[in-house]
Amino acid sequence: MELKDLRVEYRENPLGLDIKKPRFSWKLVSEEKNVMQTAYRIFVTKEGKTVWDSGEQDSSSSVLIEYNGLELDPRTLYQVQVEVWDNKGNWAIAKGTFETGLLKGTNFSADWITHDFPADETACPVFTKEFKVKKEIEKVRIYATALGVYEITINGKKVGDTYFAPGWTNYHQRIQYQTYQADELLQEKNTMEITVGNGWYKGIFGFTCTPNHYGDRVSVLAEVHITYVDGTMEIVKTDESWNVTTGKIRSSEIYMGETIDSCYKNENFSSVLPMSFDKERIIGQESEPVRITTKLPAKELIVTPKGEKVIDFGQNLTGFVELKITGKIGQIITIRHAEVLDKDGNFYPETLRQAISIDQFVCNGEEQTFLPHFTFHGFRYIAVEGLEEINLENFTACVLHTQMEETGTFTSSNPLVNQLYSNILWSQRGNFLDIPTDCPQRDERLGWTGDAQVFAGTAAFNMNVASFFTKWLHDLASEQTEEFGVPHVIPNILGNQDGAAAWSDAAVIIPWVIYQTYGDVRVLEEQYESMKGWVDYISAHCGTNGLWQKGFQYGDWLGLDKEEGSTERTGATDKYLVANAFYAYSTNLVSKAAYVLDEHEDGQKYDQLYQKIKKAFNEEYITASGRMVSETQTGCVLALYFDLADVKYRERILKTLEINIANHKNHLTTGFVGTPYLLPALSENNLHDLAGTLFLKEDYPSWLYAVKKGATTIWERWNSILPNGDFDTSGMNSLNHYAYGSIGEWMYRKLAGINQLEPGYKKISIKPQFIKGITSVEASFNSVYGEIKSAWICRNQKILVDVVIPANTTALLYLPEKENPLEVGSGSYHFEYETETNLERARFSMDSTLKEILDEPVALQILNQYAPEMMNHPMIEFAYQLSISEILATAPGETETLFKMVIDSLNRTVITI
Repeated sequence: MELKDLRVEYRENPLGLDIKKPRFSWKLVSEEKNVMQTAYRIFVTKEGKTVWDSGEQDSSSSVLIEYNGLELDPRTLYQVQVEVWDNKGNWAIAKGTFETGLLKGTNFSADWITHDFPADETACPVFTKEFKVKKEIEKVRIYATALGVYEITINGKKVGDTYFAPGWTNYHQRIQYQTYQADELLQEKNTMEITVGNGWYKGIFGFTCTPNHYGDRVSVLAEVHITYVDGTMEIVKTDESWNVTTGKIRSSEIYMGETIDSCYKNENFSSVLPMSFDKERIIGQESEPVRITTKLPAKELIVTPKGEKVIDFGQNLTGFVELKITGKIGQIITIRHAEVLDKDGNFYPETLRQAISIDQFVCNGEEQTFLPHFTFHGFRYIAVEGLEEINLENFTACVLHTQMEETGTFTSSNPLVNQLYSNILWSQRGNFLDIPTDCPQRDERLGWTGDAQVFAGTAAFNMNVASFFTKWLHDLASEQTEEFGVPHVIPNILGNQDGAAAWSDAAVIIPWVIYQTYGDVRVLEEQYESMKGWVDYISAHCGTNGLWQKGFQYGDWLGLDKEEGSTERTGATDKYLVANAFYAYSTNLVSKAAYVLDEHEDGQKYDQLYQKIKKAFNEEYITASGRMVSETQTGCVLALYFDLADVKYRERILKTLEINIANHKNHLTTGFVGTPYLLPALSENNLHDLAGTLFLKEDYPSWLYAVKKGATTIWERWNSILPNGDFDTSGMNSLNHYAYGSIGEWMYRKLAGINQLEPGYKKISIKPQFIKGITSVEASFNSVYGEIKSAWICRNQKILVDVVIPANTTALLYLPEKENPLEVGSGSYHFEYETETNLERARFSMDSTLKEILDEPVALQILNQYAPEMMNHPMIEFAYQLSISEILATAPGETETLFKMVIDSLNRTVITI
């Protein structure tokens, strides 16, 4: 048995930790089966002295164990040692470190400094300081932040490898600082430069492309702590002794792009100005930083029909282009960005709207590498101007996002499904850039709460999003008010607007997802008042019937079931039905969270409220016979998946959902709200085969339609590109928009069958479910206890299942076509057995309905072979609910012959079986 992956607050040997009671996690790795931890002991030391000894704890806990020792000192390195014993008599040890940051913003001794440039100056200010070092250095730490986005260089070398620090927060209440290790950068004489871009703080942003959302002048705060070998320390900090100038970055805006003039030299320095900004707002970096996570080479050079020189990188991504070039002095190279080419093969930047996304580089005649600093783009293609000859080797796409550990994998026998999974992952990479944005390319890029909420479950499978969402949820709580509830975007630059269902419910749903995925109770503790506050806000806006039926709502955003020609984007489902479904759902989750936190009085209170909402929901939206007010796919799905409908109504509502899907020729019509729950609702209500049919549809509207149209990320609309190659012209047509990628959670949970029975996957369920059209699935999820694997193959009347359960956990295995689950401990398991051919299931009686026949695998094969035209036959909708005998009695002439042929084919196949 080994101990691996020792983490402190989800990080490995973190630097600049600003948490007073950090938590420790580790993983047991063993080749033996049924391994469980029986005890642990944690030592934390400082300079060889123990500051906490947990003592030997008889416990299987190995995730997020909270420090309970002496108060931590700022700017201090601590050593961590964990010992573990298991039930096999083994002992193991792991060691790590963490270094605290300043621990509070008021520990900054530096001063905020700014400049006095004219208001029309677009160049980024460069704050400079020269200083000397005369002693031998032991270590160097830099603590820095800015109002804007900043980059530090010392003696011309960039400090760190991160981008867009300090990140986007609610600057009115919170701003992060970063800690950098700079041990190797200092010389005897040093020049330190801090360049500050407008970023989110001052830059052009929002639908109206206006600047100065938080302030009209960028500023910086920084200090360099130099520890010498002799034990002395010196601090170089921002103050009025610094100077400021402008540099080679002549303009930089996130939406608009960046201009770098390498010929520019400015030797005019001016004194900095002091600036006042409350240091109480300063906090340490809470999530992983943004980094270049991968680089993609240029794939193809295209000369378009319009004569544009275009480079294709083969993947829609978020980031910028690195260009290596030796140009002429003053030569200007322009790079424009776009997600797609039009159907004629021309450059098509219209999905960017007002965000022009143009980078310009001015050459100095030397060999150079150009790389933007304070902008990012959503693109697959670039149009290059200013070069007569283009060498693809000189162009590299740099992929930028918050550097979260990727924790999930998924592959299947269906290449289209595999591409869909890739599209989901790339949309998450493209939109999890410091905050969860809706899209990375156009004049928006905002932290829409609804998009983040519906995708959170999938996101947590794909990557470790615990710190990422924790940081964002802190901003959500800071923006939330009793008067307006939870804003629609976080951070909120859109102004005060009443909260809306499914969007503002992110305040409740995402903390619960984090708790369930990582066993993180602290996120519930920290967000609990926010969670309750959102439910209480809704309650305060309810009518006498106890329901929320006033104010603006998004409804089932972009649902397809509105009448033809309607400009409404809210779908056909009653928008207040949607609102009250989420009201009930969030109330139930708050009740559950209260019990987790031992707030039993609150737990009872919100459980009683939940029961009242359910009762009112049934009275308002479901008739006495079980008919729903909105018999849409989304209306039925929410009633079923959120368990709102009384038991006596569920069967009819499920049948209504089934008929609705059939009436749309087995296609979905759901929007942002219904789509995440559509297939889960079917799978959990004995219609998993129908869920599979919907999932594998390849024509519009479906997930695979976009794949077949060449998508490499998830689209905002089901038909962002029309079948004829035209584009949606609504002005809202992002080709990198992860909301419909929420299907990924169903892929993990139902197709691969990976589910948690206890928070953090301490107890696991493995229950793969087959669908027609996929003969194998292999998936993994690296949980906080270790990697979980589920793989199956169903071919040639044989089923093969392989499962890996990590040490210190247990699992229930539900093998396909087997009735009783197996209860197992950790280890690797392999199963191989014959399929159970049920002859009775294949014998179709004259009293079977056509739907029952079409749901059978044998029937599907026969229809494809003998009567493919039947699937689109004009009688299909009429005949769908009739028995075969009824069809033969009513179907005239040609139709009767067609159905007889199908029945004869079925009979022949049964005999063959």
